[in-house]
Amino acid sequence: MTDWKALVGQLNALLRLRTTITGMKLYERVEDMEAVPRIRRPTAIHTADQVVGMAARLGWTVGITADDLVGTQCRAVLGLAPQDEAWRSGREFVGVWHATPEDARRRQEALHVVPHGRYRAMAVSPLESGRLDPPDICLVYATPGQMILFINGLQWQGYRKFDWSVVGETACADSWGRALATGEPSLALPCYAERRYGGVPDDEMLMALPPNYLPIAVAGLAALAKNGLRYPIAPFGIQNDARAGMWGSYAGK
Repeated sequence: MTDWKALVGQLNALLRLRTTITGMKLYERVEDMEAVPRIRRPTAIHTADQVVGMAARLGWTVGITADDLVGTQCRAVLGLAPQDEAWRSGREFVGVWHATPEDARRRQEALHVVPHGRYRAMAVSPLESGRLDPPDICLVYATPGQMILFINGLQWQGYRKFDWSVVGETACADSWGRALATGEPSLALPCYAERRYGGVPDDEMLMALPPNYLPIAVAGLAALAKNGLRYPIAPFGIQNDARAGMWGSYAGK
């Protein structure tokens, strides 16, 4: 079994994250979601961004069904509502987020979503609580400086190039939608809705990824730290002779 508290502690020590690392899990039965220890159920209608924010910003464990979410967009990304023709049309976004019906449809069709039909509920919780053991994915909010080192940690051993996309509005499809649908690490620039309703600060990005990637990132970050490549990244100075700072990291030892 994974010691989630220790894993989160290691990651926080290496990156000094200021936002709670969150787990997310989908459930086929509402009863299983409701059986999660200390689960909170909403008494109002929310966006999925708000529900995630309750875990990431307040440290709550929260469970929802489609009925707790506003509109079809949040529900559809999580697979809790059909991605039918009405949804694919994106007609409510025409003249608001997009100039034409064709633009709105193309955006909807570009989203990564969980296929509809299997799941009936979702829960989020601070990862270190261990209440979603294991979660389907983890959500790591970080500044760009923290995030690039996190990615470097993932690439320390077994290197791979990561290719990510930006859908624009509904960027949760780039993060938890893509990670849930593909099982791959998924980086996103949180969108207007995530920042307005989910409380995501201007300077944070979001990485969603299955939990088995976290130990890989921690091991990679620890190895980089031993090489002096650690957070915070100390500015060297734009007018200094770069050679003194390059030894060991770029120009050899």
